[in-house]
Amino acid sequence: MSANPELAFEEHGTAAAILAVLREHGGFTVEESVGGLATAFTATVGSGGLVVGLCAELDALPGIGHGCGHNVIAASAVGAALALAPVADQLDLTVRLLGTPAEERGAGKAILLRHGVFDGLHAALMVHPTLKDMATPHIRALGHWAVSFHGRTGHASRPFDALNAADAVTVAQVAIGLLRQQMRDSDRVHTVIKHAGDSVNVIPGEAIVEVMVRSDDLSQVEELWSRVRACFEAGALAAGVTMEISEPLMWLNGFRHDSDLAHLFRQNAEALGRTFPDYPDRSLGSTDMSEVSVHMPAIHPVLSLAGAPEDGNHTAAFARLAAGPEGDRAVRDGGLALALTIADAALDRELRHRLTRPGPFRWSSPAGGTQR
Repeated sequence: MSANPELAFEEHGTAAAILAVLREHGGFTVEESVGGLATAFTATVGSGGLVVGLCAELDALPGIGHGCGHNVIAASAVGAALALAPVADQLDLTVRLLGTPAEERGAGKAILLRHGVFDGLHAALMVHPTLKDMATPHIRALGHWAVSFHGRTGHASRPFDALNAADAVTVAQVAIGLLRQQMRDSDRVHTVIKHAGDSVNVIPGEAIVEVMVRSDDLSQVEELWSRVRACFEAGALAAGVTMEISEPLMWLNGFRHDSDLAHLFRQNAEALGRTFPDYPDRSLGSTDMSEVSVHMPAIHPVLSLAGAPEDGNHTAAFARLAAGPEGDRAVRDGGLALALTIADAALDRELRHRLTRPGPFRWSSPAGGTQR
């Protein structure tokens, strides 16, 4: 995976390589192209009453490769599945490895969820690399839109005959910059200009911007988006152009960690030498795994790759870390901790009962007890 990164929905070689490993070891029942996605798959072993999913993310980042460590995520999940396979029936377990495409762009897990690929699971687990060890990172809700401005193209020597769509982008970005002083500490707004002209001597009549808004939950995302949208409307008004906003390209909840499973993972990772901070786990990222956590007990711990603060996720430096010895260590620790956590859950009578009992699912809250 490190040497051959593939983008969202195009992870054909990655999926094939993982399935080749599973078939070599034997015992897995494989389904390919699940949920209507060509690169998604499931591989199931065991026939026990507790059915647990392991998520293997497949996609990489444009121009960076595995700068978010999905190679580590996938290898950890495969390692956990292979470790559990020989003892699955003994533990009364069914283990389902899910190859999940397009986390970075496309919310692949949300698509698979809607198509029933996660149906029948009692819990879903994965582990993610970053620069710190955190058992329950605070993962934000997210909204993602495309904004298009439509003006009138003209020769740069006659700008008075044109309506400059790029000017609308500039005004909107300045307005968003001024808005930041009113934003909560947990809020994030980021944009990228996808198109704003092709030639310096042509006034651009079209411009496209993508924008992401993050906050603690979707209600706060909606609240902040209303302010951000007004910034884009101001740009259109100032430039005299029209504006279109897409339906949300992604719309993701914040993550709900199951505290019992997270506690087991932390214990197992600590036994392997990992150190978790006592201060609150903080993160400003988002993931489509959050959608899974709304529907079933789930965890998304993160493990450290020892690097400089500027070498964090979504950088070329992090891609190098993930492909090197630090990535190998995270695969080993992550895979073992996931496997041990699932085994512990299978052997814990009270936890197994909570996970498998019929009716509306309940996840364990951080304060103890359960919540709907």
